[in-house]
Amino acid sequence: MLSLLPFLYLSLVWTKGEGASDPVMPFMVYLDNNHMVCLKWGFDNLEGSITFKLEVNTTGWVGFGLSPNGGMAGSDIVIGGLGPNGQYFTDSHATGNSMPVADKQQSYTLQSLTESDGQTIMTFRRSLQTCDEQDFHITAKPIKLIYAYGTTDEIKYHRARRGTKEVNLLNYMPRTILPNLKYISAKVENVTIPPIHTYYHCKVMKFPNLSKKHHIYQIEPVIDHPDLVHHMLLYSCPTYVTQPYDNECFLGDMSDFCFGVIATWGVGGGVYEFPEEVGVPIGGEDDVYYRLEIHYNNPAKEKGRTDSSGLRLYYTDQLRQYDVGTLTTGFKPFDGYNYKIPPRANEFHTYGVCNTTLFYQIMNPVPDLHVFSVMMHTHMVGRKVRVGHFRNGKQIGFIGLDENYNFEMQETVSLGNIKTIKPGDDLVVECTYNTSNRTGFTKMGLATTDEMCLAFLLVYPAINITTCVSIPNLTSHETSLPIVTSNEIAEYENLLKTRPQLQQILDNVNNIANNSNGMVREMMKTPTVTCKNTNASSRLATFWSLNPAAGIILLLFWIAIM
Repeated sequence: MLSLLPFLYLSLVWTKGEGASDPVMPFMVYLDNNHMVCLKWGFDNLEGSITFKLEVNTTGWVGFGLSPNGGMAGSDIVIGGLGPNGQYFTDSHATGNSMPVADKQQSYTLQSLTESDGQTIMTFRRSLQTCDEQDFHITAKPIKLIYAYGTTDEIKYHRARRGTKEVNLLNYMPRTILPNLKYISAKVENVTIPPIHTYYHCKVMKFPNLSKKHHIYQIEPVIDHPDLVHHMLLYSCPTYVTQPYDNECFLGDMSDFCFGVIATWGVGGGVYEFPEEVGVPIGGEDDVYYRLEIHYNNPAKEKGRTDSSGLRLYYTDQLRQYDVGTLTTGFKPFDGYNYKIPPRANEFHTYGVCNTTLFYQIMNPVPDLHVFSVMMHTHMVGRKVRVGHFRNGKQIGFIGLDENYNFEMQETVSLGNIKTIKPGDDLVVECTYNTSNRTGFTKMGLATTDEMCLAFLLVYPAINITTCVSIPNLTSHETSLPIVTSNEIAEYENLLKTRPQLQQILDNVNNIANNSNGMVREMMKTPTVTCKNTNASSRLATFWSLNPAAGIILLLFWIAIM
């Protein structure tokens, strides 16, 4: 029995109208209400760097900073411009409402600085974590950004040309404000939860008729019992599913063939709003059924509890630029396959592969797929997940990487810059498990105590292919080998890695392509990111050396930044 569990937890937005054109800096926000100051940015978690582009409607100086509270004290500030004597740029810090002091270590690198059509555009880069105590540490939490600018290159009091805005740079998600909020409710009604550890309930239903295409832009969970509901998934069904259903999942009913992901929620998640440029298409088709799947985790095996959880799907007829899709990759998840993770292993690795050349067996042409977010999924003994990206047999990087996986916090990872999967690229999903506290073998399956190894890639444009997974092709003898000692565990792991992989490609109407010659490519070591020293000598120049005139007192300029 095949059961795919695309745990789709999204949290990414790219520049409206320019998302596809600038993959290096896909995020954008206006820092002021009048749209005079625009900040674009992108980051690379693997390299540990972040790049900013500040666009201000002025031909004077511009200033940008990271503040602990929206004020001056403790702020990390850059100031730059293009004056009569050329470019000027400096990395400074503020100790209070006084003139910023140039950092001894210039951690920001100026990449370009131009003036055009009455606008100053300043692009600069820094490490996410620098070795400079005078720099603000950037984390996946909201940061108060401050700005100011002048009308000339003489740095003086900015008057009203300043402000502050709180933004989560590493997990940015703006809110769409629409005048008429419309939503579809997809939920179960008074389902009785049996006294067993793991229970999956499925409800197949029709939605209200939408005569034309709409986009779902926000998903809101409605959770009756947070201690029971582990995850929820909503799928569209193929046209041959024509009857409602409200019962336990995976009993061989036609609803088991519904695998077109519409919406999901997982433990640790909340309200999710899709990126501004994408939405999940819905409507414009007749007689489409949808399946809501809810995983109940009841370790105490309590009796007599009922639940009415579900999802609210907010939709609009204001269509976005792209339809979003999900590509499920990793180890093929289903019960019955004799694959076992041995006990008493501090680190045991499992692999799933995806060769996108196989897509041509189901669809043609195959477009480039732009990945903007990824969510990795294992169960309770999972500790690490890596998604390697290969082209022409060589690894070109990682699409996803979680070295500290937490089963109770299954969050989508914002890539920071858009990764492109070209036809013919290979993906390898590697999961690391720790079974040192288990005395029996762990199987791959649906139960919470079983294991999975999956990575869900959020892509545009949406394609019909939903799944690209694999399992190692093992003989009956190989599945019954003794696995007790540390040497036997290592040999067994190597056997699983080197055996040919049975690959399977699936689309949203369950067309299947198979291949028995997949291989697990050798993955590079995880890059180690530490704080990075940068030196002003490697940069174009500093603010003070290029423009002495700009050293005019900054005190009035920075006072009242709040």
